[in-house]
Amino acid sequence: ARRARRAGRGHGGPNIVHTQGFIHCHTPATDASSMVKATMDVLFDDFKKMRLPAQMRVSLACCLNMCGAVHCSDIAILGYHRKPPLMDHEYLDKLCEIPLAIASCPTAALKPGKVELEDGTSVKSIIVNEPRCMFCGNCYTVRQLLH
Repeated sequence: ARRARRAGRGHGGPNIVHTQGFIHCHTPATDASSMVKATMDVLFDDFKKMRLPAQMRVSLACCLNMCGAVHCSDIAILGYHRKPPLMDHEYLDKLCEIPLAIASCPTAALKPGKVELEDGTSVKSIIVNEPRCMFCGNCYTVRQLLH
């Protein structure tokens, strides 16, 4: 038991610090639990055999808000959105407050508009200006925007 590994001592590190992702956050780009498990599976042998140069802190944030102080870690894994939101025009005006969704965009990439559906009806919706989108995830708070 004298040489037993304990987290946070020697050439190892503590458990990965991470945010809650979809359970708690309004703007997550990923879910933390599965990524933390996969990362620890990769790093476990290095921790166990003490192949690291010193004690190391690894953390993961699910979005660009960086909760959990990932910027203070030796290795930081950061999830980010890579695509603009996809609109479901048929249900958007029934499930979402369109002015609230438009106001959530800091770069004015969302604007109101009318869209003609496949059956010929015209509905109020949101038009996305993709070059202006900075992928912040604020519009993802309104879950009904996504397909």
